[in-house]
Amino acid sequence: MSGARGSEPINDDFGWMLGVVFRAYVRAADHAVGDLPGGPRGYQVLTSADREPARNQGAIAEELGIDRTVLTYLIDDLEQGGLVVRRPDPADRRSRLVTLTETGRAAARHRREALDAVESRLLRELSPKQAGTLRALLRRVACAAQAVDPLTDLCQAVEAAAERPPTGRAARRRPTRT
Repeated sequence: MSGARGSEPINDDFGWMLGVVFRAYVRAADHAVGDLPGGPRGYQVLTSADREPARNQGAIAEELGIDRTVLTYLIDDLEQGGLVVRRPDPADRRSRLVTLTETGRAAARHRREALDAVESRLLRELSPKQAGTLRALLRRVACAAQAVDPLTDLCQAVEAAAERPPTGRAARRRPTRT
């Protein structure tokens, strides 16, 4: 092949572009949150649990698209790390509310700052206005795609795309799907 198109045939391929950006983000984000129990999933749980009023494990599992059994073990790990606590739900004795400890709140805040830096580095070629437009457009496309084809386990999709097996106790107890 000859010409500009021949020398750079993949540069306008949507899948290639998404893949390159995704892999760069996953590598950098894993570095920013990888020390938490559960890594990126642990960070998502911390973020989800940092709400008022506190929510139960089922609500967190549904929001994050994490299997309830896997989430239970992940919360166990976060609790052992002093990042979250479970307390009885006054509205339902069978349910436990998940809340952040002060250590967990500080850990989530520190990781959010680290992820902000990751995002800034990744979007450094764009102006602040362009970065905002990109975020708004991606949010719109992602919400539309999720509405048409909802995933039942977002963690499995991310892990498969990142080509990285899960780690920690939650991974050892992950139920298999047939």
